[in-house]
Amino acid sequence: MKSGIFIEPGKMEVRNVPKPTIQEPTDAIIRVIRACVCGSDLWWFRGINPAKSGTAEGHESIGVVEEVGSAVTDIKPGDFVIAPFTHGCGHCAACKAGFDGNCLEHQDNFSVANQSEYVRYPYANWALVKVPGKPEDYTDEQLNSLLTLADVMATGYHAAVSSEIKKGDTVAVIGDGAVGLCGVIGAKLLGAGRIISLSHHEDRAKLAREFGATDIVAEKGEKAVEKVLALTNGAGADAVLECVGATSAIEQAGQIARPGAVIGRVGVPQAEPKSNQLFWQNKGLRGGVAPVTTYDKNVLLDAVLKGKINPGKVFTKRFDLDHLQDAYEAMSNREAIKSLIVVANQ
Repeated sequence: MKSGIFIEPGKMEVRNVPKPTIQEPTDAIIRVIRACVCGSDLWWFRGINPAKSGTAEGHESIGVVEEVGSAVTDIKPGDFVIAPFTHGCGHCAACKAGFDGNCLEHQDNFSVANQSEYVRYPYANWALVKVPGKPEDYTDEQLNSLLTLADVMATGYHAAVSSEIKKGDTVAVIGDGAVGLCGVIGAKLLGAGRIISLSHHEDRAKLAREFGATDIVAEKGEKAVEKVLALTNGAGADAVLECVGATSAIEQAGQIARPGAVIGRVGVPQAEPKSNQLFWQNKGLRGGVAPVTTYDKNVLLDAVLKGKINPGKVFTKRFDLDHLQDAYEAMSNREAIKSLIVVANQ
């Protein structure tokens, strides 16, 4: 089968590799229909974080189950599924509390090798999310939105939930990548009355407005802080979604949050910020790995199927698997908000 392989910074290749097989009773083998490139995939593509040459990459996909292990009873061959990047067990204390991204039973909890024709998915019984019907029952637009439920939409929603948004709140969103844009959707789903998107890219700001942003702050740095404070009569936002991870972004979130507000963080942090500015004004900071399966099953799948949200619009360029290098370059060069990879035609 074909699989996307990391070679070195700036270089991905599609190679023929052995098709995965069932290795554990909890496994499923999925024939991938669509996958994509994540912003975190760019860490090794850009050489920011080290990665081993020859590693298969990707952690977001939808597809059709081809085979299951003996312990998998709730998923069967032929099922159309979303393959979350996390693999919760569904019965440990963390999963029961709604934090399956931090499953206590499965510490090696993240997908790899989804930019492939087939993928082995561990702990499939509870973690996979079944979609009614077959891929051919859905439009191209719907398939794209279903794909976002493997990671980016759930991650943006997690930022919103973590910030404890209440109906009518004024919410600020830092980050105009796919996660931040999905955070705008999440804030709207939770009833935010005003959503301020910090975005200085015209195409992303336009999509943020389409998703529900009421205000765009195009300024950077201190000027952005001043603009948000001006928009909130000097008080700051009731909730802040931090969808970047840079220390400067977390510190900026602290500057634009009102006293008592909570910052929902989902950007993987470069370093922890100084806590003093948060402590003295009772500002909270929480978040982390999204509980993808929980959100998909409880809220997000239904929202996509009913047409309440259309997060698939974050895919602004599409490629086939043979052009995976182009898909990475498009995102790395900011020519695409998020690159879609069409692996198979249903």
